[in-house]
Amino acid sequence: MIQRHSTDRRDRFVRRYDYDDGTVIAADLDAADEDIHVDTVDGSAVVVIARAGGEEEFEFDLPGPAARVDIQNGVLTIDINA
Repeated sequence: MIQRHSTDRRDRFVRRYDYDDGTVIAADLDAADEDIHVDTVDGSAVVVIARAGGEEEFEFDLPGPAARVDIQNGVLTIDINA
């Protein structure tokens, strides 16, 4: 397994785990599950978070098409098959 970390311009921490059979992207979004909406399109993930002051939106590149998207306790997990 190869683990990579990155941050976006808001210092949001995103982890990428590369395995032999695929990749997992994980991000702690610090929001309620029902306030998080994710759409994966053409190798990108678009995340929209409903906040008290309005919506927050950001996107990041994926290393391939998403096989599964899950949100549990404010943590976004995206599985990408190799």
